[in-house]
Amino acid sequence: MTTLLTDWRHRPTHRRVWALAAPMILSNISVPLVALVDSMVIGHLPHAHQLGAVAVGASLYTFLAWAMGFLRMGSTGFAAQAAGRNDGAALRQILLQGLLLALGLAMLLGTVGIPLSHLALEWMQPSPELNQLTQDFFHTRLFGLPAALASYALVGWFLGTQNARAPLAILLTTNLVNIALNLWFVLGLDWGVVGSARASVVAEWTGALLGLALTQKALRAYPGHIAWAALKLWESWRPLLAVNRDIFIRSLALQSVFFMITVQGARLGDATVAANALLLNGLLLTAHALDGLAHAVEALCGHAIGAHDRPALRRSLVVAGGWSLIASVGFALLFTVAGHLFIAMQTDIPSVRETADIYLPYLAVLPLIAVWSYLLDGLFIGATRAREMRNGMLLTVLLTLPVAWMLQGLGNHGLWITFLMFMAVRSLTLWAIAWRLNRRGLWLGSN
Repeated sequence: MTTLLTDWRHRPTHRRVWALAAPMILSNISVPLVALVDSMVIGHLPHAHQLGAVAVGASLYTFLAWAMGFLRMGSTGFAAQAAGRNDGAALRQILLQGLLLALGLAMLLGTVGIPLSHLALEWMQPSPELNQLTQDFFHTRLFGLPAALASYALVGWFLGTQNARAPLAILLTTNLVNIALNLWFVLGLDWGVVGSARASVVAEWTGALLGLALTQKALRAYPGHIAWAALKLWESWRPLLAVNRDIFIRSLALQSVFFMITVQGARLGDATVAANALLLNGLLLTAHALDGLAHAVEALCGHAIGAHDRPALRRSLVVAGGWSLIASVGFALLFTVAGHLFIAMQTDIPSVRETADIYLPYLAVLPLIAVWSYLLDGLFIGATRAREMRNGMLLTVLLTLPVAWMLQGLGNHGLWITFLMFMAVRSLTLWAIAWRLNRRGLWLGSN
């Protein structure tokens, strides 16, 4: 306990955490704000199936795009450790490899995305109106996929170099453009659901091009040259691909859980799937804010591991963990006191409002349960311990599946109870793995 208090009182660590976390919280919050604006704009159109189409279409797109989240997470850990070694050549190689992977994966996903979306919609069995609008929305969003994946790689790389201003510029630009164009395309030009998708595509390309421009200035702080010959060798790709493979499996399992919430909600009716989407916007707001602190953990822990500085590693976890707990309590109180206003802000469809209000207590409890998994994810990413992250997520899903099966008779209540259980088990599993690695003295090594 004395060591924890001493670490918490270490003011330089507080400054380093917030120097990274504050810009990332600002930029991260802009991501769910876009979802909120989408819901507010579409949610004030006359029909529930229009809001439902954005919810389901965005879920399909997110399932593809966020499953590629390893492009950010893998880049952060390797870039942080290279920055800790002051290795400019390695930083350039990691950046280029991340962008090449993003391009290749976007081409692959664009090819398979349309047939997969048809299969998913057949499985969901939505209403005909919801089905058609969802397809229109999703097919349009696919045009932005290369830019979205490139931005993942760029944001992760910048974070690894402890540069939080560039990700802030990328994400704020992307999301402010998205918000402005959403209002114009949907309300001004009356393009409806497809207009919302077009706004996202233009915004994603704007952010990616800005990120590419910002890399030139960032690289000046780390002199070096790209080893072009090394890019042709399998050995130069193996560590990154191994980490990315494991994070991909972990992300796919996680996104499958969120996707199943949408699937089950769609089976329960248009109002239920729309209400769940509004509540999940609250989770997105919470997760992206708390992820700002997790991003600081990624960069600081990765840098400490690269420099073999165990005290700095411990202090970063203690300080970021303390602030994460404070923030999660704040969000829990916010949704408890003002949750009804949060729902009302997003839609004026009575059936959707009434349905969402019933399940608000689950959203209020969620930040207190989920916060620890975000923080521990940051530690594992900074340490490039992707294999352990993968194993923890797969174990969590396996442990939660029986609960989901037993509670399916409770309808949407069973769905939310299962989700809370999933987040709790996820945190406990990661903590157990982290404790075991610490006992074995492995945190200053990598995969």
